[in-house]
Parts: sequence; C-alpha cells; structure tokens
Amino acid sequence: MVITDVLISNFDHPKAAILDFVRQLSGIDDVYYDYDIARSERETGFVNAALVNYLKSLGNIENNVETVLDVYCHQCAIKMSCRELARSFLFLANHGIIPSGNTRILTTSQAKRLNAIMLTCGFYDQAGEFAFRVGMPGKSGVGGGIVAVIPGELAIAVWSPELNEHGNSLAGIKALELFTTKTGRSIF
Repeated sequence: MVITDVLISNFDHPKAAILDFVRQLSGIDDVYYDYDIARSERETGFVNAALVNYLKSLGNIENNVETVLDVYCHQCAIKMSCRELARSFLFLANHGIIPSGNTRILTTSQAKRLNAIMLTCGFYDQAGEFAFRVGMPGKSGVGGGIVAVIPGELAIAVWSPELNEHGNSLAGIKALELFTTKTGRSIF
C-alpha cells in the first residue's frame, strides 16, 4: 500500500500508469481492470482498510486513505490470462530485462531483491510453506492466480479460484508443487 501511495504521488492517473506498465511487461495491449473484482475487494477488504489507516497514522501514507484503497483494489483486480501473467513476470526470470524488447527495467541486483521479497512474502502467512513445497519465488492474487519464477529460466502462472485460509489458490499451489517435483526444477 505504501508503493500504491508512492504511485499516486508520482502519476496524475496512477490506475492508467499501472495498466500501461503491466501492458509493457506482458506485451499485451488488451489488459484491463476487472471492476467487479475491484469493487468486491473494496467492499470486503477490511484488513486492507485497517492497514492503510494504520500506515497513515504512522506517517507512511501521504495521500487520502480512500484514494489509496481505490487504486490498491484496482491494482489487485488486473484481469489477465495465465499466459499474460507469466509473460509479465519474465523480467524477474531474466534478471530485470523484459525479454520481448530487451528492455532493462531493474538492475540485476534489484531483480534479485524482488525475487527474494516474493519468496519470503508473496504468499502471506504461507510464504515459508510455499518456499518449502514449491521452491520458487512467487506471488498469489485474490482471484486465485499465482505466478512464480526460476531466475535465469522461466516464469509460470497457474489459476484456480478456490482459496485456502491464507488467501492462496489451493489447486494452484498443488499444481506448482507437482511441477517442481516432477521436473526437478526449483531454486533449491
């Protein structure tokens, strides 16, 4: 949410800027917000509302709380196929370079750090279990999507809507666990 706040401070139209960036990463112009998901996320995101208010009380949020929540909920509701999602994370598998245009958007060190953050935080309270079972940096989403990477090799995305108690896709985690087990490919 702090990053969302930074985006609001730096872009006149942050929701459009986010979509433009995701379109650049995926190489797909047909990426949009799912407004029903954004609305649902806003109507049921009580923890997010509490967190952004807490961050605001600590001086870590500069913008209006409602604006931050609106942009954040839209950011969580980007509508993509698994292929598009995987393509949008290839820059993390490619050490910060978007392969389709050979455009560097992060340094190698920054890509390494972002992968480490995903490995340790990308699955909420289940991050350690995901690292143990799957062995890949990744990020889950409220719609049941999961994307994961093996630096220097690949990005993979899966989707299944049933979420577990941690907010992560049940079948998605199992599919990725089977992928790494059967192929022997992981970061470990």
